[in-house]
Amino acid sequence: MFKPVGAKDEQEYIAMLNEERREIIEVLDKLIKDTVPYMERWFAYNMLGYGKFKYIDYKKQENEWPIIALASQKNYVSLYVCAIHPEHGDKYIAEVYEKDLGKVSVGKSCIRFKKLEDLNIDVVKEVLKAAAKNPGLVGAKDKK
Repeated sequence: MFKPVGAKDEQEYIAMLNEERREIIEVLDKLIKDTVPYMERWFAYNMLGYGKFKYIDYKKQENEWPIIALASQKNYVSLYVCAIHPEHGDKYIAEVYEKDLGKVSVGKSCIRFKKLEDLNIDVVKEVLKAAAKNPGLVGAKDKK
C-alpha cells in the first residue's frame, strides 16, 4: 500500500505535516468539503480519503477505496481521483483533464504538484464533481 506515516487518524495526519504542506492540505480539504460535501472524510491508507467505493481486487477480495484522496509525499502533494470519465471508459478523469489542471504531473488517477498556485482550482472543482458521479478503477470490477 502506501508508506506508513505514523498517524492514527486524519487530525494527527494533518498535525504531522510541516507548515507549508499543512496549508496546502487544509486548503484542498476545505475545497473538497465545499465542492462535494456528501463525501465523508476518512483516514485511508495513510492519507486523507473522501467518499468510498467498493471493488473486487485481483485476489477476488472486496475492498473499499477512497474516491478522492490527499497525500503529502516527499517532493510533492498528491491528489488522487479514482474515477473514470464516462465518455472515456478506459481513462481516469485526471487524465482527461490533465492539460487544464495547471502546472501538474498526472499519472492515471494521481495529480501531483508542488505548490497550490500550480493548480487550476476551477478545473479541480470540475474534476471533483465528475469524480463523485463516476467512482471506480479502470479495469476493476466495481460493486455498487
